[in-house]
Amino acid sequence: MIDQILIEIDRGLKLLSTPTKQNRDRPDKDILESSSLTTLEKKTHSKYMRVNHSGEICAQGLYRGQLFFNKNKDIESKLTEAATEEIDHLAWCESRINELNGSKSKLNPFLYIGSFSIGAIASVVDEKYNLGFLSETESQVALHLESHIKKMNPSDKKTLKIIKSMKEEEEAHKISAVEMGGVELPNTIKKIMGLASKIMTTTTYKV
Repeated sequence: MIDQILIEIDRGLKLLSTPTKQNRDRPDKDILESSSLTTLEKKTHSKYMRVNHSGEICAQGLYRGQLFFNKNKDIESKLTEAATEEIDHLAWCESRINELNGSKSKLNPFLYIGSFSIGAIASVVDEKYNLGFLSETESQVALHLESHIKKMNPSDKKTLKIIKSMKEEEEAHKISAVEMGGVELPNTIKKIMGLASKIMTTTTYKV
């Protein structure tokens, strides 16, 4: 157990302190940069991507936490697959933030620790609720990605393409969790998760 804890600490520190390497090309690689974006629009879009980047930090923490106590090999395989896909999301967001001259959130270390803890607790409580928690998380992430799509200048096709691709994969992860037996969470828990998500997106937009 001590070795496993040390491995997770090392993994988290590397995730938070080193540039993320993507396994797949960015979905916008063949799209030209828009020359019509104003300085203010670039700043605003970079903040949206900062929120999305922090969301992916949360996702990595959540997945690692869920895997920490998990004993089901099928669930382990699916969670690992989803976590690997979302490493790409993390890298895409990070590189796009840099292109827009933005910065990552200073709250990321706290978000990772909190998400890891929540994922670990969920994995201990019940397998079906663990998957249900994952499904609801992906659903809420997809919703805030959709809200960003609606708010952005349509001429920023590069950022929009990244966000739309991420949204498609988040929705696929949600479906996968349900197919594996994830149960719908009680409305109270959904509301608490929604409130926590709103706090995260609001604070990381600013910090």
